Amino acid sequence: MRYVSTRGGSVDRRFSEVLMEGLAPDGGLYVPTAYPKVDDATLRLWRGLSYAELAFEIVSLYIDDIPADELRAIIASTYTPEVFGSAQIVPLRRLDEQTALLNLSNGPTFAFKDMAMQLLGNLFEAELRRRGAQLNILGATSGDTGSAAEYATRGKQNVQVFMLSPHGRMSPFQQAQMFSLQDKNIHNLAIEGSFDTCQDIVKAVSADLAFKQQYNIGTVNSINWARLLAQVVYYFSGYFQATIDNSERVSFSVPSGNFGNICAGHIARMMGLPIEKLVLATNENDVLDEFFKTGRYRVRDSNETMVTSSPSMDISKASNFERFVFDLLGRDSQRVGQLFGTELSQHSQFSLTAEETARIASYGFVSGKSTHVDRLQTISDTWHRHRIMIDPHTADGVKVAREHLRGGSRTIVLETALPLKFEHIIREATGRGAPRPASVADLEQRPRRCEIIAPSANKVMAYIAQHCTP
Repeated sequence: MRYVSTRGGSVDRRFSEVLMEGLAPDGGLYVPTAYPKVDDATLRLWRGLSYAELAFEIVSLYIDDIPADELRAIIASTYTPEVFGSAQIVPLRRLDEQTALLNLSNGPTFAFKDMAMQLLGNLFEAELRRRGAQLNILGATSGDTGSAAEYATRGKQNVQVFMLSPHGRMSPFQQAQMFSLQDKNIHNLAIEGSFDTCQDIVKAVSADLAFKQQYNIGTVNSINWARLLAQVVYYFSGYFQATIDNSERVSFSVPSGNFGNICAGHIARMMGLPIEKLVLATNENDVLDEFFKTGRYRVRDSNETMVTSSPSMDISKASNFERFVFDLLGRDSQRVGQLFGTELSQHSQFSLTAEETARIASYGFVSGKSTHVDRLQTISDTWHRHRIMIDPHTADGVKVAREHLRGGSRTIVLETALPLKFEHIIREATGRGAPRPASVADLEQRPRRCEIIAPSANKVMAYIAQHCTP
């Protein structure tokens, strides 16, 4: 298996190189030269596997430079009941005959990001040990990526994490979960701006190839292919739990801000998983909903990006979106470079041609958006009708999923986080607090380590240079 950039450069990279680089040198994202195809016989064989066994079968299709026995051991040590709370790892809960929730939030930080980040941390550790090297991870978070990355790498001797977050825009629990970590290899930088500001800084630093090489900069955002690959697995697991045989088709509804979670579904569908529809749900920051309905992708600036009650989706520039557009445009790297490298940087928007827009339907995507009022109603309804408490992002997914139900169709909604991370809106919707494990009973009262920094790539680079050894 080899990897190329969506913008045409970096031909013939292997998995371990892609793992360590993150963003391609030409500013594009790494993708495999082709998606492996899975036939009906293979799906039947996979149906009875444990989650760790299934993960190995899928992930190993994309990795040929880590010995199979070593990769199997890394995956087996990652997906355990001790880490994820159940033998199924991602248990399915039915809401009614047409909708179900895939529980992805039972990991260490109570968010779906743990599903990929725990594996990513172990892959980094193994590769760095093999190379005898250090890695300085630079990431951006709108809420959950940061804590998942930090908990997956805390205390590791050969890794330092520099995590950017939008100052004052995460929930109190999310802030406390990140900023209370006292490990010396963890650095929290609160940027005065939106998540998109943080993401732009990460890309700007990664684009400075001399600095990136000097300080061994890597990424954990969904621009890193390894993280996206790990997320493909739970689409297969959810499908197998929801169906009896491979003749059945189901849809997946995915709350989406940065497009990583649903892009993994796109990859699963391209591999041959019988997915009917990929239902993309946004909040009031509806850049992606607008694109899938019109073919126009219009990025908003920080002042236009609304602060909502599903804050992890307060994103107006979906960095991982480029991978899907690359496939949509027939893997035309020149056209992708024109759209994302030229038009987007100069005009903050682009529009597909009518012919290009018409292709979207063949990839199974539909979309919709949810508002604060919708969120409250959905959380309340799910609690009172099913006695299941869901977080506001998952509520966005449930609301939009219901809009697209047809006849006997069935939809799996990807749960994104446990409700305890968003206490205020849960109380507003249900009149009661969310259950909280004893391990985090005093989380908001713990001492914090965080540096507030102006929105400047140069200032972030200066901080990294000051706190790590090249």
